[in-house]
Amino acid sequence: MNYTWATATHVGHLREVNEDSVVPGSDGAGPGPIVIAVADGMGGAAAGEVASRLAIEAAVAGPAGDTDVARRIHDGNRAVLDAVATHPEMAGMGTTITLGVFDAGGVLHLGHVGDSRAYLLRDGDLSQITSDHTYVMELVARGQLSAEAAATHPRRHLITRVVGMEGIEPDASTLFLEPGDRVMMCSDGLTEMVGDAEIADVLVREPRPSGAAWALVEAANAAGGVDNTTVAVVDAAL
Repeated sequence: MNYTWATATHVGHLREVNEDSVVPGSDGAGPGPIVIAVADGMGGAAAGEVASRLAIEAAVAGPAGDTDVARRIHDGNRAVLDAVATHPEMAGMGTTITLGVFDAGGVLHLGHVGDSRAYLLRDGDLSQITSDHTYVMELVARGQLSAEAAATHPRRHLITRVVGMEGIEPDASTLFLEPGDRVMMCSDGLTEMVGDAEIADVLVREPRPSGAAWALVEAANAAGGVDNTTVAVVDAAL
């Protein structure tokens, strides 16, 4: 399988620091394997931007063909915990991470912790392929809250799993890609500002990954840009 990818990140209108990180840092094209990852740091004075950078650098290190995404995320987690042990003033920093290894055979190996997301656009239909690790989504999973109510719940930002915690369990899954598929990963700076229907419209409308990634960032900023926004778009083709 051949891939074309693009990434985009922006600080937004209200934040002074971009605590998101994304790999790769430049657009490209080629056969698999490739590693794409988005991380959204948190901690403010506790250095969220450091957490996202350390975690993503450790998680993408090593051969691109290493498809053990859970181990990659554990490596990222250890990098954050080691930094806190060395610099106690950074205690409390953490990060989400959504990471994909797109292999040569067209299989996406997907690892995930937190509330950054991955989506699949196939034949014009958009589906979320990660589950948010948040308090409200746990309530939804138990049937105690509707998805509609979760979208506006005052505690919807409370994350229950984050890189930078001892004993985290990453979600890991595989997805068999088809030619023409488009995968999008993003921080919640996008999904808090832009609904899935508009995201789908942009992904369908923009033929190039770079155009789609930046159009989504611009849509988040046009809606208020209250957070950092980071987007990665990957197209699959024979």
